[in-house]
Amino acid sequence: MNDLLNNKITNIPQKPGVYQFINDKGEIIYIGKAKNLRTRVRSYFQKNKYQTPKNQSMIKRILDLEWIVVSSEVEALLTEANLIKEIKPHYNINLKDDKSFPYIRITKEAYPRIFITRQIVKDGSRYFGPYTDVYVLRRSLKAVHKIFPIRSCDFLLDKKTIQSLKVDLCLDYHIKKCDGPCRNLISEDEYDKMIKRVISFLQGRTTETEVYINDQMLQAANDTRYEDAGMYRDQLNAIKNFKDRQRKVAADFDDRDVIALSRKNNMCISVIVRIRNGRIHSREKISMNISDETDSDIIELVITQFYLNSDFIPKVLNVSDIPTNKTQLIHWLKEKRNGNIEIKLPIKGDKAREIRLAEQNAKLLLGEWIINRTKRRELIPKMIQQLQEDLQLNIPPRRIEAFDISHLSGEDTVASMVSFMDGKAKKSEYRKYKIKGVNGIDDFASIREVVVRRYRKLKDEKSSYPDLILIDGGKGQLNMAISALRDLGLDYLLVIGLAKRLEEVFVPGNSDPQSIPKNSPGLILLRKIRDEAHRFALTYQKQKRNKKVRESIFDSVNGMGPKRIQSLLRSFEGIENIANADSNIIADKANIPLKIAEDIFLVAKQFQMEQKSK
Repeated sequence: MNDLLNNKITNIPQKPGVYQFINDKGEIIYIGKAKNLRTRVRSYFQKNKYQTPKNQSMIKRILDLEWIVVSSEVEALLTEANLIKEIKPHYNINLKDDKSFPYIRITKEAYPRIFITRQIVKDGSRYFGPYTDVYVLRRSLKAVHKIFPIRSCDFLLDKKTIQSLKVDLCLDYHIKKCDGPCRNLISEDEYDKMIKRVISFLQGRTTETEVYINDQMLQAANDTRYEDAGMYRDQLNAIKNFKDRQRKVAADFDDRDVIALSRKNNMCISVIVRIRNGRIHSREKISMNISDETDSDIIELVITQFYLNSDFIPKVLNVSDIPTNKTQLIHWLKEKRNGNIEIKLPIKGDKAREIRLAEQNAKLLLGEWIINRTKRRELIPKMIQQLQEDLQLNIPPRRIEAFDISHLSGEDTVASMVSFMDGKAKKSEYRKYKIKGVNGIDDFASIREVVVRRYRKLKDEKSSYPDLILIDGGKGQLNMAISALRDLGLDYLLVIGLAKRLEEVFVPGNSDPQSIPKNSPGLILLRKIRDEAHRFALTYQKQKRNKKVRESIFDSVNGMGPKRIQSLLRSFEGIENIANADSNIIADKANIPLKIAEDIFLVAKQFQMEQKSK
């Protein structure tokens, strides 16, 4: 332990809060919470205390720490959950599905809108979810829009907009899918009542809506408004069809969520079964990579992350294991739902059968995940497997990014980055770069600049990195790329150089090239990728040079601006054709005054002669 770290541990406060362990690259590698920060952090560094293998690995990498003092254990729990979700430290449990959690959002505005979102905006909007099964999510939203005439437009409907008649009635109004709030054809009060029925429906309570719609249908029939009565009938049928797709599992009608998990090696699936009015409302799943965490730790994480942004939490959570910090979880959830909540571990009866049902679902989903992972391994092309063997890599280099530099005698220097996935070009990922910070011929500095720019951007965007980086060049270019990655704290990324002269492959830390057979499919793939990066860079460099030439030779002609130059070049498709024409043809075809056309012809002819003399 270094002096800085030891001093920080000595002075850490004895208060509740969140602590963050930091490695030598300045990255947060673990976030934890504690009732007493000093006691909890010190426990990691006690020599005689047993540490799990994960903690042993983590402690070796701790260079610094930071902490945040909070007012209570509950606030520490919530702060930890938010930070883990945002930062995703290496040694915390990695929720595989977390980025893709969608919700149903009911906006906070006059005449609210209802739609699917993956972005949580803290503006008073209500969120229902998260949903991990997008099919169930879309089915629920489709049912909402079929039953309730909610507006689907994005207009801001305040009193001023409505009174000024700025928004026209759309098709939805004419086919009775919207009640026309944009023209004040439904009051804000009536619309809000409908939104309350939508909220009840999304919470699984459909009885109130069914009674209301049935009353409206009978009233419409009595008033001989048979078209309206038919519309209400269709809405009732939509509710019935929605309910029929939900399996009946319980005789009671208490709302509850059932949470269970299944794990094998470092893979774990947690299933959340939502039960509303005695029916399975939805089944959600969260897959995660774990190490030596207990089932109780995992259940705690699932609960905090799953309900972090949700506006509806049932009164009862039945779990397969009592979560760690159960008391703090209950305090937080009670405050969030503004009502009592229970976390239970059912031992017998219907509730225990529901736990077994959730566990069975989790086991099936885990088995499916393992099979799919095995299939993905089997689908790795043989050339990728051979390249992994040739370079002695721990993982197959399925995604490869390659860089090349191109210039003409040190001018118009550009760089290319091409991307290959499983040996196939992924052209949507190709990138072109103008080298900005290098003067003259300096391929080393150019490689360094482009590598820094590419991976700084990926780092800022928290995007995934390639399995292998290929540099067109030998040891010098490779060393510059390694230096660039080191400055970004990404020197753990795999990077190699492929020299042109003898097709030699250089790897970091070895001055001699790798002994790879010239006919190896792995080396053939590297050459293919290198050649594509060279082609892409050369094409871009030529485009820049030609554009520069085309624009510059006619800039000196009086009366020729950028638009006329573009029009001229489009008319003749190149300078050669202009030089082979005469001034009358140029004036007529490009719609340019004859005097200017004569000057253009002379410039083009002179350029043609200069090119032939080279």
